[in-house]
Amino acid sequence: MSESTISPAAVVLPENPAALLPSEARALFRSGLVSPTSGWSAGYAQANLIIVPKAQAFDVLLFAQRNPKPCPILGVLDAGETTGALLAGGDVRTDVARYAVYVDGVKADEPTDISAYWRDDLVTFIVGCSFTFEAALQENGIRVAHIDQGVNVPMYRTSVRCEPAGSLAGPLVVSMRPVPASQVADAVRITSRYPAVHGAPVHVGNPAELGIADLARPDFGDAVDIPANHVPVFWACGVTPQAAVMESRPALAIGHAPGHMLITDARDSSYLVP
Repeated sequence: MSESTISPAAVVLPENPAALLPSEARALFRSGLVSPTSGWSAGYAQANLIIVPKAQAFDVLLFAQRNPKPCPILGVLDAGETTGALLAGGDVRTDVARYAVYVDGVKADEPTDISAYWRDDLVTFIVGCSFTFEAALQENGIRVAHIDQGVNVPMYRTSVRCEPAGSLAGPLVVSMRPVPASQVADAVRITSRYPAVHGAPVHVGNPAELGIADLARPDFGDAVDIPANHVPVFWACGVTPQAAVMESRPALAIGHAPGHMLITDARDSSYLVP
């Protein structure tokens, strides 16, 4: 597949998204395809986006520094930059399947292209995503429910407060994957080796201890069926900065639509630690 052969009229969900190179996946999204990206471009890291005016960029950077578990920064594009080493030849304005645009903290739009909102003072933060370690879970015999069930990963606001930074404050957001009770220790061990993409879980078991009332009603993404003898396992989630945006109400902020990630050119293995 080459980018030059893709036309908007021909864009359909590929038979094997896992086999696509990141550049091929980004070209499909640029041409109008909308899809959650879990399981896409096997072997390549996926990332969250948070884009803010330069005047708010230091607050985002400080928020990430104080809350590294949900906000592990993989890269930053300077004001007005639309591409970089993590997406060579790509464009952060067009190469994500769907975006979320916030005006005064309220979601105003969910476009597939943010060119109309682009300004030369916008700074892009590329934040690690737990989709990156899902292949490692699968390779070790741990099924990933939202992939098996063909839905977006469930994500929840929690009662846990992040450390505030400047104008930003908000709750920790978590993603949830049900894991067989006998494999929870393996899931913790495997994901702990990926600290740049959220690392080990922040909680295992009772969701009420995180202030989550009903797993069937996620704040973002889709609910998944939890099989018998499975335990809900929660990882810090890169949607956390968007939750802070909703609470703190900056004049403008742009993120990815939850579950619709930037697929980068970085290898998953580059974020694996011994």
